[in-house]
Amino acid sequence: MAPTLNHPSGVTFIEDTQHKAAHLDAAAYYGGGESFTRSRTYSHSHIHGYNPKRAPAFEDDTHTRARRMSHDEKSVTGPRRFLIDVEETIRVVLEQEDTDGDFQISITDAGPKMMALGTATSNGFKTFDIRGTYMLSNLLQELALARDHNRKRIVLDEARLTENPVDRLSRMIKNSFWHSLTRRIDGDGLEIITADPKNRTGRVQPRVYVPHAEPAMAEYYRKVAREKPHMNLDVVVLPPKPDDPLFVKSLNSKPGLLALAMNEVDDGKGGRTLKGIPFIVPGARFNELYNWDSYFITLGLLVDGQVSMAKGMVEHFIFEIRHYGKILNGSRSYYLCRTQPPFLTDMALQIYNQLDRSDMDSNRQWLKRAIQAAIKEYHTIWVAEPRIDPKTGLSRYRPDGVGIPPETEATHFTHILEPYAEKHGISVLEFSEKYNNGILKEPALDEYFLHDRAVRESGHDTTYRFEKRCANLGTIDLQALLYKYEVDIGTAIREVFDDELELEEDFPLAPFPPTVEAYANAHREGSLSRPQTSEEWFARADFRQEMIDKYLWNDSKSLYFDYDTVQEKQILYESVTSFWALWAGCASEEQCWKLVSQSLKKFEVLGGLVSGTEESRGKISLDRPNRQWDYPYAWPPHQIMTWVGLERYGYLEEAQRLAYRFLYMMTTAFVDFNGVVPEKFDAVKLSHLVEAEYGNQGLDFKMVPREGFGWMNSAYQVGLSFLTTHMRRAVAACTSPEVFFGRAANAEAAAVQATAATADPLDLAMESLNVYV
Repeated sequence: MAPTLNHPSGVTFIEDTQHKAAHLDAAAYYGGGESFTRSRTYSHSHIHGYNPKRAPAFEDDTHTRARRMSHDEKSVTGPRRFLIDVEETIRVVLEQEDTDGDFQISITDAGPKMMALGTATSNGFKTFDIRGTYMLSNLLQELALARDHNRKRIVLDEARLTENPVDRLSRMIKNSFWHSLTRRIDGDGLEIITADPKNRTGRVQPRVYVPHAEPAMAEYYRKVAREKPHMNLDVVVLPPKPDDPLFVKSLNSKPGLLALAMNEVDDGKGGRTLKGIPFIVPGARFNELYNWDSYFITLGLLVDGQVSMAKGMVEHFIFEIRHYGKILNGSRSYYLCRTQPPFLTDMALQIYNQLDRSDMDSNRQWLKRAIQAAIKEYHTIWVAEPRIDPKTGLSRYRPDGVGIPPETEATHFTHILEPYAEKHGISVLEFSEKYNNGILKEPALDEYFLHDRAVRESGHDTTYRFEKRCANLGTIDLQALLYKYEVDIGTAIREVFDDELELEEDFPLAPFPPTVEAYANAHREGSLSRPQTSEEWFARADFRQEMIDKYLWNDSKSLYFDYDTVQEKQILYESVTSFWALWAGCASEEQCWKLVSQSLKKFEVLGGLVSGTEESRGKISLDRPNRQWDYPYAWPPHQIMTWVGLERYGYLEEAQRLAYRFLYMMTTAFVDFNGVVPEKFDAVKLSHLVEAEYGNQGLDFKMVPREGFGWMNSAYQVGLSFLTTHMRRAVAACTSPEVFFGRAANAEAAAVQATAATADPLDLAMESLNVYV
């Protein structure tokens, strides 16, 4: 009788033809028990996957890549797979290849970039070399994922190591990153979401602030606090007006999370309870719901078919407008006074267009709630004082607030505060406390922080474009967004609500058309006095378009510029947000042609679009450091808005070219730096290693990227929808835009030459004379 084969515990044997598909997500690929094919035994095998017969010379100063030797597996009849001991191989990979000790394999590491792995078909005796940064970093990532699923030994498909990088990144975003960025504010999710990397008070007690009009929600969180005493959760009910500036300042010493929308569900015990609606956070130090981040995140979610998640994020915005008076910059107590660029109408309409058509009545009711919330936000925030300038009719980023923004890095304002501290003969810390508490009065500093808060409300924090003047500016980006609001609301009322929409919440309507006299009159028409019609909203859009042309368009420079409502002049800082007018549709065909033919080249660089021009930014020095929303940095919102705007006006080739540039930059970083997906890029140097202000986000991970970064994830998924199959393949091959578009141009020129060479000379001559026979 043959001896019994002793298998490792938990191992299931399968037929070779039953092996899992190579590109499943990690949970499906590594989930379940360990499985190996019957052709293998465990005696004598180098199951750790690293065969020591040919040790790499990684201790030498120089390395030569060995030729493939006779022990390498020369050919296989099916896909190649490796037999790997997870922990041992992690140890060896890091010891050999991670020479800078950051638990990542990148092109900056000085290892030999080669490792022999035992093949599964040879039971680990024969090996095959894994070569290059990309394959080795993918190996490290796969080992980390296997460890996550408690796997000690794995059979790993080579196809997961050589996977097309475009497919791999897109798959990771869809199947992994969105999941890792998902948060809920309820008993199950509080311990994760209450963590705030921006809290520098030294007090880390988790705290949740609940709207005054939500007593059931407050009681729910008190119950959670009782059931989870280890959290030491503090539950605080806000006053009816939670955005009073002095009240918000009083919360700076006890920052906390702001409650968001919840659903009532069965508790499984015959009763009812509340459950938080899930949402996506940007990631890294931004561990809460954000305003304009959420719009761009939603675009990526819709590409990936996650309509329900996107819909839930609109629910949170509706909740914020109802209870906090605005869509907040972020869902923390220190953001209560300010909002961010408005995108709710487009966000809601895009989701509405993808909802299940089998229940249109429910869909319309949902859209009605979203449009009603947007109308309230429009009237009470964007065309209300202090944000509206009644003289020009332009809206501005101009939030309320008192004192120093508490969410910034500890030393962010030191250079601003030092002269004032020296003036009073005290330390910067002591001056900060006395200034915040109103003991010391400095009007010039009040003005500085008015503009600083406005910069943060704009989303572009920070940039020399807005330095010491943001609260006075009618910016092109904000006017374009509000024009889109007006058109979207008018279109929804006309097309979905039979040209009549009754509002259900009482609030004052802003005067129209805006004049100094109208705003000086304290009387306001109430929202319940009459139904909303499309005619009024289209009239508002027409008026705003006229004001944009009057105050912001500069025909001689073929560009839109911000308008200073105090100095009453254009600020000639060249910003890529000029192209937001194309996204909104408020530019004429002639203006669009001038933007594309004359101005696009000012912002287009190797890696896409920079935020502004180098000339506008000015010289950089130790006393005048770079700002992250200036040249040479590229951000996803600017790319996506411009792509969509160009396509809207028929400039698809330009949109594709710009999308190619940005996705090329993203893909090369992903390939060369262990799968990194950062917050932003230096688009001139094609680098994510950014030193401006707080540096970059999305870089601090070990072995495998878990989250990417919210809107950068979306930029990739949205950008891929612009590329042709040929372009997608070229990006996957990391073909430089200069090479790719150079080839395209050369091919076009060659085609023209070939046509000319084969054409009849008489026909060409007749054509040039416009003579037809």
